[in-house]
Amino acid sequence: MSTRPVRLHRWDEIALEKVTEMISRKVVTGEREMIGQIYLKRGAIVPMHSHESEQLTYVLQGALKFLIHGEEITVREGEVLHIPSWVPHQAEALEDTFEIDLFSPIRQDWLDGTDNYFNDTPTPGPSGGSNS
Repeated sequence: MSTRPVRLHRWDEIALEKVTEMISRKVVTGEREMIGQIYLKRGAIVPMHSHESEQLTYVLQGALKFLIHGEEITVREGEVLHIPSWVPHQAEALEDTFEIDLFSPIRQDWLDGTDNYFNDTPTPGPSGGSNS
């Protein structure tokens, strides 16, 4: 029987972290898994990256276009994309998007601010699309 404490988290009490001008997030972690609410403005780019964590991305509103193994996969409202560990991927918000990411193990780079792949994020062009 576990003696670890049970913790209740309220999304509305968690500070919104500004990742870029186009992407914000809120994160809750357990011991071995992590969940994040992610807000992406239309045209936001999550640059190509990979990580040890297995990832589930659940789009609640909007749409994301992923590039994985040279293939474009569009994930729309009500759909979930599973990305295995170490698979390189990038994403573009096709419209304003609200989604949930679940990771196991925990993305330590998110917690300690070393997720520097965002430093190379293209900025939107005058038409609202990306410059990538």
